[in-house]
Amino acid sequence: MEFNVPILQLGKLLITTLQFDLSDQQVVCFQRDIVQEVSTRDAQGIVIDISALDVVDSFMARVINDTARAVKLVGAEVVVCGVQPYVAMTLVEMGRNLFNVETTFNLEQGIDKLKQLTHTRY
Repeated sequence: MEFNVPILQLGKLLITTLQFDLSDQQVVCFQRDIVQEVSTRDAQGIVIDISALDVVDSFMARVINDTARAVKLVGAEVVVCGVQPYVAMTLVEMGRNLFNVETTFNLEQGIDKLKQLTHTRY
């Protein structure tokens, strides 16, 4: 199953949003696409907006962590925004965290945080 993540470019920054719950296979494709696009576009960072997700299970949380680590290995920063309160509570109850991933409440804050991390105006 092929799955392409829509990725917007704002100067040297990238923005992507997950607009529906993904299957495990789609999550793996998401990870591949993100790392590939950050590298190909020579981006300084990416904001991943997950505000539309009703569920972030332990596999998805692990993939987000792994994606952030891979993006950092190719020289860019990652900010995850839009973690819903009930998703945050569920992740904590499951013992899952988003380790070493900057998080913000919404997309605007995510872009601002990414600009701070990368010292970018756009």
